[in-house]
Parts: sequence; C-alpha cells; structure tokens
Amino acid sequence: MPCTWADGPVRDTEGVTLTAVLSPSWTSSPAATPRVVLLHGFGSNERDLPSLAAWLPAHLPWASVRAPLEMGYGAAAWFPLDPSGAMDEHAITTATDALWDWIDAHVPDEAPVIPVGFSQGGLMALQLLRTRPARVLAPVVLAGFVGRDPQPADAELATSRPAVFWGRGDADPVIWPDAIARTQEFVDGHTTVTARLYPGLAHSVAQEEMDDVKAFLRAHI
Repeated sequence: MPCTWADGPVRDTEGVTLTAVLSPSWTSSPAATPRVVLLHGFGSNERDLPSLAAWLPAHLPWASVRAPLEMGYGAAAWFPLDPSGAMDEHAITTATDALWDWIDAHVPDEAPVIPVGFSQGGLMALQLLRTRPARVLAPVVLAGFVGRDPQPADAELATSRPAVFWGRGDADPVIWPDAIARTQEFVDGHTTVTARLYPGLAHSVAQEEMDDVKAFLRAHI
C-alpha cells in the first residue's frame, strides 16, 4: 500500500517533533471523516501497526505516528520504562503534548480522532481521551494500560462515559498485574468499556481481537 510521510511543528514540547506514515486516503478524505491514529508500543516504530488497517472500516483514513523517544536501530518509545513498573509522568505529558501538536497540525478540526494503541501506545490512546475527550472517538487499547497520574478530563469522563475498547491476552507476561488492575478500575469508573480477554494470547494482537475491534468501530462510528 503506498503511503506518505508527514511531520508537524510543536509548540512547547521540549523540541519534540513527531513524524508519521499516512494512508493514501488521509488527505483526500472529506474533512469531517474520522481519522484513525495508530500508536505503536515500546521499542517498535511507525511501520508496525499499519497492517491493522485491514480491520478498519474501509472508508477510514489512518496515520501511524512514530513515538518521540529514539532508542536506536529504528526503535522508538513514548516514554522510558522501568523494570519496577514505574513511569516517568513528565515524559508521558511531553509525549501527549507532542502528539496533540501533531494531530492539531494534520487532522482537520471537524474530524474526530480514533486512537488505536498497542501496549505503551494504548496508554497514549487513553491519554488523548483523558486530556481532550471532545476530540476523541472510540479509543482502542490493545494489550495496553492506563497511567497513574490524574488527567484534566477524568472528572468529565466519569460523567460522559465514552465508548472504549480494551483487549488483552490472559497469557500476557509484559503488563504488570497492578497496571491491569489500575486500568480495570479506570475503564469501569470513567468509560463504557468493551473489554475482551483472549485465552492463550501473550503480548500480541490476534485476528479474533481485531475482528472484535472492527465490530466495535462499526458500532460507534
């Protein structure tokens, strides 16, 4: 599938500039068409998730954005990881601001943003929802989790309860149990969640899961 590249200026995110791979329909779609933003996981890159586009409703344009933290050998991350499960909240905020800057520069104002994130990218999908929910539609979290710190729109979400898809495998050895528990508590208290647990699935994405994602998106777009 032919794709194009796009980068965007940032306002105040410590010099971070994000780049992305765009679907061919990104610029040709009507301005109000929802845009899917694919958010890869730790140690991956923007070339990882475009294969998931096969499960998106056919008319949806997508962009796969590269995370800002360069790790070498083509790998990137949204924020550093600690073996203890600790997270650098400042780095998460910086990445969130940079991602919003990219969206503001490349997504028409009238187009809802549908974030689809894997692992760390799932956290970033929830960050978009928790910071500017009016701009976000039907986030998809794949083997992901939620951050620890409160976010500006959490109280609003507790009332509005937007639709969220959260899928994960029951054999995932990567996501810490406390992160799973924290995410469960968050989605139960702040969203209308479609939660799916896939037997035998490790830290990955399965076809059955993507079929469920496709049905979820069709129901909410």
